[in-house]
Amino acid sequence: MDTILDSSSAVRRGEELDARRLESYLVERLEGAAGPLLIEQFPSGFSNLTYLLRLGGRELVLRRPPFGSKVKSAHDMGREYRVLSALHGHYPVPRPLLLCDDPEVMGAQFYVMERVRGAILRKEKPAGFAMHPDEVRACCQSFVRHLADLHAIDYQAVGLAELRKPGSYVERQVTGWIK
Repeated sequence: MDTILDSSSAVRRGEELDARRLESYLVERLEGAAGPLLIEQFPSGFSNLTYLLRLGGRELVLRRPPFGSKVKSAHDMGREYRVLSALHGHYPVPRPLLLCDDPEVMGAQFYVMERVRGAILRKEKPAGFAMHPDEVRACCQSFVRHLADLHAIDYQAVGLAELRKPGSYVERQVTGWIK
């Protein structure tokens, strides 16, 4: 199972975070937080940058937009944070801990959540990875069950109605691409 758990590694060049500034910010705002802060990065993904923070005895995850990104709506950390906050307690998502709207702290909006370990399915399976057909079936059934559970949540009751925009999503996307 360890072969499919997402692991962190050294931070990629050009995507470093100011560890001193971040540690000071976190220790001041997270109850019970104490240094030292160690920062690693999750190496895969297609959009926002994801870091593993080891702060004292805690493991946290930080999400932020890519460096230099000017497409604010595509990398809205506040929206991610609000969605996780609304779903937490109703669906198995990491507990969001802190949203920072001040770009002076790390150069962009970011949020911190608890770390939840798990398998991340990628395009290519890890070398030597094999599953028995019964395990594959159980994973597929679990996926469908969780997807159904997610869609059964009353988005208005959990406070997500404000995220819904009137009109056609497809029309907004295509118009945005054209611009």
